Amino acid sequence: MKSLICKLVAGLFLVSLLSAPAYAQGRIATVDLRKLFDNYWKTKQADAVLKNQAADVEKEFKTMLDDLKKSKEDYQTLLAEANNQTYSLDERERRKKTAEDKLKRIKEEEDAITQYDRRARTTLDEQTKRMRGSLVEEIRTAIKGKATDAGYALVLDTASEGANGTPIVLYTNNENDITDAVLAQINIGAPAAEAPKSDEKASGLNLKDDKKKDKK
Repeated sequence: MKSLICKLVAGLFLVSLLSAPAYAQGRIATVDLRKLFDNYWKTKQADAVLKNQAADVEKEFKTMLDDLKKSKEDYQTLLAEANNQTYSLDERERRKKTAEDKLKRIKEEEDAITQYDRRARTTLDEQTKRMRGSLVEEIRTAIKGKATDAGYALVLDTASEGANGTPIVLYTNNENDITDAVLAQINIGAPAAEAPKSDEKASGLNLKDDKKKDKK
């Protein structure tokens, strides 16, 4: 009897060893996070918001450049008048002083443009990072739910790449890929096609322009 029990235990142990790799493989799922992110309805709305804001920043920047160009043209006119001998000495001095004041304002405008450009770029970059982080977290939550329900212990991103640009997941037969299932779930709440694309409230973002109002 003791010998029989030992053989039975040994047999069960061998079966467990042989079946362990297949069992572990069955508990690993894959997703294409890039596909999920790009096709998530909130991503598309957030992109529209960011593009609109970038366009507003570009428009404001162009206005500031146009104002600077006009100021430089006015300065050249004043400078020419300050050297115009047909004017009296007092008038030339007055126009020279006006030209000097104009030049100071031009320097201030140039500094304001540089600061605005730097601040606007930083603001857009930060908003983009926050948007991406928020959406990725929502997608991860959905992935976790699907994986838990299906009994997966690990989910690998087939779209991820290493520091040198090579893929991290070198092979998968996509047997346990849950990308489409997760995508269908996160897009359940997508608004109708006719809904505005740049709805800040719907995208979960609160993006405000950081425009410089002080103009010379």
